[in-house]
Amino acid sequence: MSDFVLALDQGTTSSRAIVFDAGGNLRGVAQKEFGQSYPKPGWVEHDPNEIWSSQSGVVSEALAAANTGARDVRAIGITNQRETTVLWDRATLQPVAPAIVWQDRRTAGEVERLAQREGAEELVRERSGLVMDAYFSASKLAWLLEHVEGARQRAERGELAFGTVDSWLVARLTRGEVHVTDVSNASRTALFNLRTLDWDDDLLELWGVPRAVLPEIKGSSEVFGYVADGLPCAGVPIAGIAGDQQAATFGQACFTPGQAKNTYGTGCFLVLNTGDSPVPSQHRLLTTVAWRRPDELRYALEGSIFVAGAVVQWLRDGLGVIRRSEDVEALATSVPDTGGVYLVPAFAGLGAPHWDPYARGAIVGMTRGTTAAHIARAALEAIAYQARDVIQAMEGDAGRPLAELRVDGGASRNDHLMQFQADVLGVSVVRPAITETTALGAAYLAGLAVGVWSDVDEVAAQWREERRFEPSMSEDERSLRLHSWLRALERAREWEER
Repeated sequence: MSDFVLALDQGTTSSRAIVFDAGGNLRGVAQKEFGQSYPKPGWVEHDPNEIWSSQSGVVSEALAAANTGARDVRAIGITNQRETTVLWDRATLQPVAPAIVWQDRRTAGEVERLAQREGAEELVRERSGLVMDAYFSASKLAWLLEHVEGARQRAERGELAFGTVDSWLVARLTRGEVHVTDVSNASRTALFNLRTLDWDDDLLELWGVPRAVLPEIKGSSEVFGYVADGLPCAGVPIAGIAGDQQAATFGQACFTPGQAKNTYGTGCFLVLNTGDSPVPSQHRLLTTVAWRRPDELRYALEGSIFVAGAVVQWLRDGLGVIRRSEDVEALATSVPDTGGVYLVPAFAGLGAPHWDPYARGAIVGMTRGTTAAHIARAALEAIAYQARDVIQAMEGDAGRPLAELRVDGGASRNDHLMQFQADVLGVSVVRPAITETTALGAAYLAGLAVGVWSDVDEVAAQWREERRFEPSMSEDERSLRLHSWLRALERAREWEER
């Protein structure tokens, strides 16, 4: 019997299954995109059943690609888009409404009104480590309870179950036997207490959420349950769960306080390991749980950028200036610079460290000579500028400069973007040999729970550097570019009327 671990990587636009061996090598992968729904401006929804069907459907394909079968899979690890909110019937396992996606801004006004209550913002920040924003699950769940007929009463009676996508997948994989989440996903709801590691009664009261609807909170690396008969991998233990960014941090072997990674996906997510104690942010970053294992609890600071790789999708699908996402690098590098153009991709507001739900996208500095290539280059540079804003805030909270930044995610394969990222940060940017670190982190957490790997030292020994990008931009040029970026940013702020 081989030691394979299957990672289910459920993302914002696609579901993937990836098979890893005990050496941390990728042996097989399968992926399927699923639908995105935008029923009103600022609303983003997914069909939970399509999430499930796409995720379960790629399992057999990934095993076939790895030339193996379920008999060789020791454990399953799950990593998922976070904050996305699903509400379903416990008895039928059918959703009672579309999933409200993390990008959705429908609750921004209600969150702002709730924040006016005396002590509300301080309560959320002190207990959960988060800011009051529509990004997190609490306001999305509260919206569903108020707007789905009979949902609140049914939730209070225990007939409905809430979960982030990890909980939804576990419920479907176990045919409703298990309703759980892990600490990393729970810490993104604004209902979770960072210190007690449990749901917080005061936060539940603030948001109007009944405890009966919530999943049990577990660690990130333990056996949660087993895949039900009749499903692919029946009988295999589900042994690892982590939100996508925490999983990527684990997969990047950022086990030492002070190590940081950035994942360039649909959004951009920077995570800094802060050790075994939560570090309150003075710069509007998020304090979150990174992971919990039987002998280890790790916290982190995180900066979440709403639009990163999604700006490339916009160039492809919205403007039609590229046919494939991977074509953006060639288009962007066909011109020597942006020609003075700056693009602020605040299509869903601004995340950390600004937290402006009323910001909207802007392109400034255009002239008659501006081309699609200039806009494409400005779009890539905007990803790096946003990351630089978060890193600057992180360094302020941590009290020390960053030594290097480990990177992963689809856009990390773009050499031009990675070099520009190193230039605007002024530090080394390091890309690992395996950039599928989100799935790899979930696999490691699951494999550690069942003995595929003995400890994190064995995991760390498998991390390998593929390329290092060193900064080459002068300090004067960097300062000039950052000054212009901040000017563009101000033009996008608070664009939509409150």
